[in-house]
Amino acid sequence: MADRLDIKELEQVVVRFSGDSGDGMQLAGNIFSTISATVGNSISTFPDYPADIRAPQGSLTGVSGFQVHIGAGQVYTPGDLCDVLVAMNAAAFKTQLRYAKPTATIIIDTDAFGPKDLEKAEFKTADYIAEMSVDPDRVIACPLTTMVKDALADTDMDQKSVLKCRNMFALGLVCWLFSRDLDVAFNFLREKFAKKPAIAEANIKVIQAGYDYGHNTHSSAMNVYRIDTKEKVPGRYMDITGNKATAYGFIAAAEKAGLQLYLGSYPITPATDVLHELSKHKSLGVKTVQCEDEIAGCASAVGASFAGALAVTSTSGPGICLKSEAMNLAVIMELPLVVLDVQRGGPATGLPTKSEQTDLLQVLFGRNGESPMPVLAALSPTDCFYAAYDAAKIALEHMTPVVLLTDAFVANGSGAFRLPDMAQMPAICPPYVPEELRGKWTPYMRDEATGSRYWAVPGREGFTHILGGLEKDNRTGAISTNPENHDLMTRLRAEKVARIQVPDLEVIGDKDDADLLIVGFGSTYGHLHAAMDELRAAGRKVALAQLRYLNPLPANTAEVLKRYPHVIVAEQNMGQLAAYLRMKVDGFVPAQFNQVKGQPFVVSELVAAFQQI
Repeated sequence: MADRLDIKELEQVVVRFSGDSGDGMQLAGNIFSTISATVGNSISTFPDYPADIRAPQGSLTGVSGFQVHIGAGQVYTPGDLCDVLVAMNAAAFKTQLRYAKPTATIIIDTDAFGPKDLEKAEFKTADYIAEMSVDPDRVIACPLTTMVKDALADTDMDQKSVLKCRNMFALGLVCWLFSRDLDVAFNFLREKFAKKPAIAEANIKVIQAGYDYGHNTHSSAMNVYRIDTKEKVPGRYMDITGNKATAYGFIAAAEKAGLQLYLGSYPITPATDVLHELSKHKSLGVKTVQCEDEIAGCASAVGASFAGALAVTSTSGPGICLKSEAMNLAVIMELPLVVLDVQRGGPATGLPTKSEQTDLLQVLFGRNGESPMPVLAALSPTDCFYAAYDAAKIALEHMTPVVLLTDAFVANGSGAFRLPDMAQMPAICPPYVPEELRGKWTPYMRDEATGSRYWAVPGREGFTHILGGLEKDNRTGAISTNPENHDLMTRLRAEKVARIQVPDLEVIGDKDDADLLIVGFGSTYGHLHAAMDELRAAGRKVALAQLRYLNPLPANTAEVLKRYPHVIVAEQNMGQLAAYLRMKVDGFVPAQFNQVKGQPFVVSELVAAFQQI
């Protein structure tokens, strides 16, 4: 019977894995994403972590989710609602059902829906399916825990270890639903647990059991689907998170510039994974230091920059507050430094595992004095690689600290990443002091083309110098309190940043005759793109301009913003980009769409709001 099942072709599907924070939903989701990326599907993922460090097992606040959107063509978001929901316990079923379509297939572990489980999840009756108004024909109810125990009965694993394999059974069942090749999952597990092969083989056995369960039993909720890739571009692909892509971007930039990479960091959610990833690559000359606090992390990076390295410091919003004095030190010393800000919900400790875009004005203006600093924002998990590379290139070539904005959504999310050819990446050429200036050079002597000061790396004979946090004389480099000199140096630092050449602001969609221009920055790109696509499909004339370079703004920004009859700025804050653009572009008064929920935009809500305009 199983061999005669029809396999239905789909253009796209959204799957959400959910369970207790100890149920391994992130791992199951990551493996399924990797399998899909390997066969060439476009993917977008959204890990939704609980804010609690470890909530009580089975509690509503301890539910962890992982959503993945898979498409035959390009997908831009993790999807608003899922087509398949895996709920490993009663609390997951209770809290995650709102993320499922009314027609969604729901997979539950009936062993985790006992009386105590239902009580913890605050169900009022034992008929939890009816209580949630779910069509029972859409539910695949299986004694998942029992079957995992049976599958591993012949192993020496203890009960706790056996239960940790439950996620793999759910993964195997989902792989059967979407006709996935299990070999990629098997290889993933053997690599992940290379030092514990018994654990790897136990998980592989459970995945196969889940796959076989789907193959051998067919409820009315089950169909088998396949999502083929429409346009396959040759190359090597991997499923990569934004944080890992950021780390790889910094490594690539250091390689291209011929420099060692230094990261001074202090652990903070959701930026810590960049520190973890870079610490694995000592063989590539990467040096990582986990410092005692945020200030030390940034100050040590300033020192590494002075010594001639590509220096990076990573943090989230609260850490930017603490780093600001050391960031300003890099401004006045005119040293290259990349400050990575993986934004999260605030203020204060706020929502450590949730995503916002609320640090924009802080990184633009949140330092004492006139402190201009280039600012970039990554558009997607895979763009984090290129944004990190570009931020490093700007910092090194213009002798300035640069802020790279990502956020929890793109940092923890993932996409199918085509590994680039390093030979095709743009050159990075720091402005080292020309040899002909030997004997005549002073620390603030500048390259006429860029306005950036020349870089003298310590140890180079004849170029001994001192830098510091006090204002310096433009000609000699000596400490100066001269009013005219301070005015001049302030203007030179601002002009240097303003003269940085960045690509023009690109408009996509109905760029020539749009009635509405949507404007955003950074990580909202996918959701705004999807909203634009829906509106255009409905016959509306809509265009999108997504800002990646925020300081300096692209030279054509004002022309683009004034070209269209209606403009709406959409951002995950209370209007910081809109305020900044009003300051920079005379007479610009856009409509605004603002949400600060700690969650990504919902495309259907964007479409409804934009239609009103």
